[in-house]
Amino acid sequence: MRHEAVSRVAGARAGRPPVPRDVQMGALVALVALLTALASLAVGCSAPPSRTSELPPNEIIKTAQRKLTETCLTRRGLTPPGPGSRPPSRAEQQRVTRALFGAGRTELSLTLPTGYSVRAHTDGCLAEAQRTLYGDQRRWFRVSTVVNNLKPEAAFRKEPLTEVRTRHRGELAEWHRLRARAVINAKAHLQADPPRAAR
Repeated sequence: MRHEAVSRVAGARAGRPPVPRDVQMGALVALVALLTALASLAVGCSAPPSRTSELPPNEIIKTAQRKLTETCLTRRGLTPPGPGSRPPSRAEQQRVTRALFGAGRTELSLTLPTGYSVRAHTDGCLAEAQRTLYGDQRRWFRVSTVVNNLKPEAAFRKEPLTEVRTRHRGELAEWHRLRARAVINAKAHLQADPPRAAR
């Protein structure tokens, strides 16, 4: 799922006030978090299979997501990125990117209180991995986008973060529920198909 931050121009045309630069950067938290998680696609799993269950929940989810994504790319006849593999051609790189993140019109979209819109595809390997782990990609997209942007929203509204968190307590509860499901599903997947050790 590739989140795409949309330009503030649309918001300005709609009559909304311009967003301060620090809030603009904060609105990209979801994108940065996603790219950080995807960095694990280019690196082999650092923990041996026997120690996977000892990893923190975030690492368990990222490890399973990487494995699911690699399997999906391989199933589509593509070579997952990784150390030791030959550098792909530009055309091959584009095919991997489209297969990983999806292509064409973005099916998921959410406009944040800051005026930014975040979009994602439902047809890529990352979306498929998220459906496997979280059970509902659309719901995970919505709540994770909101939760990842609570601080920018607080800065934009000039409100304490505690007030913003209270306003979004429903999304926070759903975020925790879906994360707990993802940890369970990730552990089950990794036990059934242990990840490769570091290459």
